[in-house]
Amino acid sequence: MVQPLPVGRRRRWPRGTWMKLQSGEILRAFMRQRGISERTLARYAGCSRGMIGHLLHERKTTCSPDLACKIAEALSVPLEALFVPRVPSSSRQHAGAAA
Repeated sequence: MVQPLPVGRRRRWPRGTWMKLQSGEILRAFMRQRGISERTLARYAGCSRGMIGHLLHERKTTCSPDLACKIAEALSVPLEALFVPRVPSSSRQHAGAAA
């Protein structure tokens, strides 16, 4: 399980890792709870309002680890409440061989 990080600290992810949104409804619920609009979240996260809209409507369900972290930080929620990391299979095999 991914450990939550204090605000301002970024975790290093293996090359090729991407983040899968658990649910657009969960993202929407956190935004509603915090009173944050799509435009405001996009500004805090450093992406377009369209990207946030695509995540909310699940037209796009993945993003970079950096963007996922920024979205979670902007909403003051743990990263794993919104996203699940997906590591490429070649990285998993390499990590297993090193262990």
